[in-house]
Amino acid sequence: MTLDDCTGLPVQFGTYYPVLPQAHLRPFNRAQLASNSAGLPGQLTCQHPCSVINVFYPYKARLTLKGSKMPPRTTARIAAAVPLGHRETRLWPADPGAYGGRKARRGGRYEVFIPDPIRGRDFALDGEAVAAVAEATRALQHLDHSPPRVATLGALARNLVRSESVASSRIEGVNISHKCLARAAYQADKGHRNHRAAEVLGNVEAIERAIELGTDTKPLKVADIEDIHRTLLRFTVDAHVAGVIRKTQNWIGGNDYNPIGASYAPPPPEHVRPLLKDLCAFVNRDDVAPVAQAAIAQAQFETIHPFADGNGRAGRALIYTVLRRRGEVSNYIPPISLILAAEPTAYIGGLTGYREGEVSLWSARFAQATARAAQEAERLAELIEERQFTWLDALGQPRKDAAVRQLVSVLPAHPVIDVAVAQKLTGKSHVAIGRALQQLEDAGILNRLNERKWGRVWQCDQLLSLVDSFEKSVRTPHR
Repeated sequence: MTLDDCTGLPVQFGTYYPVLPQAHLRPFNRAQLASNSAGLPGQLTCQHPCSVINVFYPYKARLTLKGSKMPPRTTARIAAAVPLGHRETRLWPADPGAYGGRKARRGGRYEVFIPDPIRGRDFALDGEAVAAVAEATRALQHLDHSPPRVATLGALARNLVRSESVASSRIEGVNISHKCLARAAYQADKGHRNHRAAEVLGNVEAIERAIELGTDTKPLKVADIEDIHRTLLRFTVDAHVAGVIRKTQNWIGGNDYNPIGASYAPPPPEHVRPLLKDLCAFVNRDDVAPVAQAAIAQAQFETIHPFADGNGRAGRALIYTVLRRRGEVSNYIPPISLILAAEPTAYIGGLTGYREGEVSLWSARFAQATARAAQEAERLAELIEERQFTWLDALGQPRKDAAVRQLVSVLPAHPVIDVAVAQKLTGKSHVAIGRALQQLEDAGILNRLNERKWGRVWQCDQLLSLVDSFEKSVRTPHR
């Protein structure tokens, strides 16, 4: 890593601190730098098994991405910003028979970006990024050790997965309310798929699959990434490309006909599978700080853009495979996409900066989003439990083994419910469940849906409105 080739500024070396427990720290100094085995002035080699290091610099340049709330670029970041790949110019052939006018028919040159392998790469993070990663790690630990008092663990966890899925889909322009999603999920459990909600439901299932893969002790494989993507799109109009690694060039921006003038053209198809194998090898490492590893893995996946569609959502699902593999999340997931969606300019700018070598900038942005997501997840859990306490008071504080109390506990996971579902969740008799649902309806906690259309089905409007309002408050910029 060349430290002073961009600025020519004097560089002060201090100790470096891997993001590992204190017992693993081992400082280096200028004498060690002088004895660099490569013998190159101004370069640093790290012999520590941890690959995320922190080097201190005395200068800061207050530069930020336009329109972004991302951390400022420091001299360290500018100096270390060497693109994580290379560009190649390709020729797109003219197609005289193409529909769409002159733009569609013309040929010309375009530029593709081919990322470098990262399976064994050392990534140097500056002080701000390391601090952000450490704060995010603490926030995740706090979230994961916050047991619910009323709701079941699974009920709160499922709410967070749904919030993550709705937000991740919103980033891609797919908008749906929690009321529509809950009704669609109820119908899907009955074997009826709502095509309008299929993409978001697929996102829920893809995240759940990603978490399952993180729980598995086997190394992550390309087939697993294909499985996440297949789960995401299998019930959508794009089912024909679900889990299929692309065999053609894709691009972002520009026009729909060719990559000439595109804002970004990912690597050509012959590079995609080798790069995915390399990414899996990186995810299987255990010598990188987990939050930084998740940040880098997602950005590298976005850079590869291995599928014809659904890359953003699949890449954000992969975050939870990494965090689950490394033990950072086990009970709850922080809805990171909810935070990223609130600042789309900063999010896109961070991914672009990653390609240009701004790994610290992107890692800091991602870590800050993760920390806030964990804090907001706790806030949502508190809001839901406060509402549940209010319901129990309205019901006269029923016994712990009462069917109505058990339904209050599971409602956050099943805000649209019928007698059969309630029986399955509680193990209570048909009569007891019927009585409990009537109690909840009389108390204004549940509302019965149109019986002619739905049969005997209830919906918890209070809960769905609460979650929608919560997400709106997170998306609204603070003044």
